[in-house]
Amino acid sequence: MFLLTACAAPPSAVDLQWRREPGSLSLVRDGELLWTFHHSDERPKPCFHPLALPGTGALTIDRPADHLWHHGLWFSWKYIDGVNYWENDGKTGRPVGRTTWTMAASEPSDDGSCRIVLELDYAPPDAAPVLRERRVLTVTSPAADGSYAIDQDSTFTAQRACVLDRTPMPGEPKGQANGGYAGLALRLVNLAARDAAATTGPVQWNQHDRTRPTASAFDYSGKLGERDVGVALLAHPGNPEAPGPWYAVRNASMTFCNAAVLAPAPRSLAANEALRLRYRVVVHPGRWDADRLAAAVVDYVGSAGD
Repeated sequence: MFLLTACAAPPSAVDLQWRREPGSLSLVRDGELLWTFHHSDERPKPCFHPLALPGTGALTIDRPADHLWHHGLWFSWKYIDGVNYWENDGKTGRPVGRTTWTMAASEPSDDGSCRIVLELDYAPPDAAPVLRERRVLTVTSPAADGSYAIDQDSTFTAQRACVLDRTPMPGEPKGQANGGYAGLALRLVNLAARDAAATTGPVQWNQHDRTRPTASAFDYSGKLGERDVGVALLAHPGNPEAPGPWYAVRNASMTFCNAAVLAPAPRSLAANEALRLRYRVVVHPGRWDADRLAAAVVDYVGSAGD
């Protein structure tokens, strides 16, 4: 069950409609687009864009000019055995590492909730997959204020021994200010009066306009028009490196957050070894503080089961 403050099920007067197009599934509420999930191979990864609230327009941005490989809300590894699965190759416009997928299930419900199952392969050029993933996405029915949650439950199974890696972190050999990113990522429009909070409290931005809190949840919020809006990312306590490491950027051109599961260190997988990652993403009005995030984590853990 997904709980929000003073939120019951959507009133019966709300008109919820599903819109299916080749390669996408969208939910429309009272004539306004709330979210779209893209699953065609037009993009190099499946993704959600836009994520919106009633009366706001899109909170996310897809394929911005500065980072064409950013896709609203999406998941991508950075390096697997040294092959780049994140950034686009200049010659092909797609990453060198191939992410391919099939839709195993798409189950929208009359109440606006939905369950989507994907089977994904990660493979270097002209080679067999090195990693396989089963991803279950569960989107809740929108609450009375339009809020909704997206749960992602991914199990990755190594087809042979491999190493999941990232750009070196600051302080490591050849470390970069932007080191550590890989995994679930969110690119927002540049909200006005942007700021962020974690379950540990307000975050501190460094001289590079970046923050790296270690916490069980992270919320990015700001103003879209005259409204305060935000997106919260919650990590399940069963994830490796829990509570989750986060990496976020707040500069003149970018509002970005990543559940940087590899930031502490690269991760080696033995052949047939499985890695499970679980997250909840909540699109909500208002700004969430540490206490609100902590309550959301309790709700998430209680509803996710084992």
